[in-house]
Amino acid sequence: MQTSHERPALKPRDPGLDFDETVPRHWFGGNALATHIANGVNLLFPAGERFFVRSVHHYLDKLDDPELRAQVKGFFAQEGRHARTHERFFERLEEQGYEIQPFLRVYEKIAYGVLEPAFPPAFRLSVTAAAEHFTAIMAENALRERFLDRAHPALRDLLFWHAAEEIEHRAVAFDVLGKVAPSYALRVAGMALAASTLAAFWIAGTLVLLDQDRRRGDVDLRAELRKLREHPIGQRVFVRGIKSYLRRDFHPLEAEIDGLARQWLEAKGMA
Repeated sequence: MQTSHERPALKPRDPGLDFDETVPRHWFGGNALATHIANGVNLLFPAGERFFVRSVHHYLDKLDDPELRAQVKGFFAQEGRHARTHERFFERLEEQGYEIQPFLRVYEKIAYGVLEPAFPPAFRLSVTAAAEHFTAIMAENALRERFLDRAHPALRDLLFWHAAEEIEHRAVAFDVLGKVAPSYALRVAGMALAASTLAAFWIAGTLVLLDQDRRRGDVDLRAELRKLREHPIGQRVFVRGIKSYLRRDFHPLEAEIDGLARQWLEAKGMA
């Protein structure tokens, strides 16, 4: 699908967040499952976003469109800021007693030590484009439904800020893929790997954190697992994302969600 949407200038913003001792262990309305679903995907962000940057950067010299090159450089800056800010939150998780480094080592070894070098650059870019589609859907859900209003203010602002910038740059990797490797089969293959690895690592990270709460006596793990099986993320993120992405005429900018990002950024003085 061709789109005439104006692409916003992409700039990194400093949300000025402080993850201090006021952030509780169960910062999402006191709910352990909701907190660790969010924490589980947060654990994936820094290394994942650096992978996205590497995948797109491989093709930077092949881009002759000045506007797209500017978008790519803005994408790099935003993703780099996201990675560093989420890592600052990791420090708070560790202060709270969560052991996250063993999970991070396994995740990064499998995803970026084994899988990344096993595939050619065009395939890695296709995975990035698909993953960015999923993050845009998560961002839209967060900003439209406002369920993060129940979260601690620092985490609420972290995730809304991240969501707004994900919406802004949601088409960058997809547009680069369309320039350098415009293959529908490649796009679908990248989606298959992106969906399966995102789901697997997200579930694993969530379970690791829930199990640490179980060992502290903070949660009934069986009860939380029953809730997890009923959680709507599968339908609202993965099924929805795959269904739209598989259309041959799909383009990320077809979704009318730019206003959600702009409204939040303007309210925070960061537009």
